[in-house]
Amino acid sequence: MIPAFETLKATTHFPMFVFGDHASKFIPKPFKNLGLSGADLSRHIAWDIGTDTLVRALCAHFGCAGQVAKISRLVIDMNRDPKANGLIPQESDGTAIAGNQNLTRAQSDTRREAYYQPYHKALAQNLANLPAKTLILSMHSFTPQIRGDAPRQTDIGLLVKHDRATAKKFQSLMRGFDPSLNIDINKPYSAYDLNYTIDKHIVPRGFRHLVIEVRQDHIETEDTALDMAANMAVLLEALLALK
Repeated sequence: MIPAFETLKATTHFPMFVFGDHASKFIPKPFKNLGLSGADLSRHIAWDIGTDTLVRALCAHFGCAGQVAKISRLVIDMNRDPKANGLIPQESDGTAIAGNQNLTRAQSDTRREAYYQPYHKALAQNLANLPAKTLILSMHSFTPQIRGDAPRQTDIGLLVKHDRATAKKFQSLMRGFDPSLNIDINKPYSAYDLNYTIDKHIVPRGFRHLVIEVRQDHIETEDTALDMAANMAVLLEALLALK
């Protein structure tokens, strides 16, 4: 059985936890690539490009704990309500996911039990004993252009529903660090539409948090993702220093 997640162990007591719901494009062999081939297996539809590197680099920099998904969101989407229609997507950005069509209830339940439930159980356990002052980071990325749409002008989006104060402080820090970047709130996605993991695990525990969406052309290589993580680390240190 392929594990649904990896826990990144803390090496310090730094008050931060970083996780990535869509960090992997891996599709286990029994699913036969869900009927996809070629570039579709590495496109943004399969994963949030660059986020695995961001999460690991930030955890390494601060010595904090974290968690990354090890299964593609095309198999099952960790950041969806378990009853949502898009939990196992049948289509994504114009591509039909053949291996997700006409699944039986038993087939869907198998994926929930094998991947979705263990991921969320582990996330709850990892959060359970964190100090109340811990800052939680949820890392995502987005494609520069959805098929048929205009290019996206947002460079970094902050998905905000519950903790606007932390997001506004981080937005201000990022704009001061690099005024050329468009740092937007609830663009290109909104926390009022896509926020399940935060709503389920973070808000009930009262943690300060940020949901950060980075446009993928900023982090599509290992080097550019590491550069972005290094810049974010500087700003996160400044954020935590603010009262």
